[in-house]
Amino acid sequence: MPIQRIILVFATNNQNKVKEIRSILAEPFEIITLTEAGIDIDIPEPHDSLEANASEKSGTIHQLTAKNCFSEDTGLEVDALNGEPGVKSARYAGEGRDFQDNINKLLANLSNQSNRRARFRTVVSLIWEEKEYLFEGICEGQITLDQKGLQGFGYDPIFIPDGASVTFAEMTMEEKNKFSHRKKAIAKLVNFLQTKLHE
Repeated sequence: MPIQRIILVFATNNQNKVKEIRSILAEPFEIITLTEAGIDIDIPEPHDSLEANASEKSGTIHQLTAKNCFSEDTGLEVDALNGEPGVKSARYAGEGRDFQDNINKLLANLSNQSNRRARFRTVVSLIWEEKEYLFEGICEGQITLDQKGLQGFGYDPIFIPDGASVTFAEMTMEEKNKFSHRKKAIAKLVNFLQTKLHE
């Protein structure tokens, strides 16, 4: 008997996140991007929390498609900067969403700081059968003094997760998934869905 596919619309236009989550979610789950769903919009992220932004995105896509869908919002929280850039991580240096500028600003703001502790935090908002569920994943680590590695995206070149000796940008996708905040949140989503499928 063939496995019944579970189709989920992923409320993002970020191909790096699509690639990463597809590396985590295996059968029977199938991820449909906004482009593949025929949706061409940039969903605003106006709120001051990851939870609210994730809910905004999943709610918007659910209204448009009436399908089961999920979204995620991720922030880098740096202790010495009182949790910045946090919810503004993608736009830390301005609305252009240039992560090299974001990295430069972050390293400059930490230039006189000995405390380099930080964490990535991901919140996933799933709308499943008309109800919303939230899942969180956290990866603790520290900010490096300079950039290292060419893999990954965003702040990956300046973040070393606890338990590792290299940055996310120096890891393969498989290695990153051993530590990843996004992997932890998606794992909770998968466990939830598998429970629902067997009810």
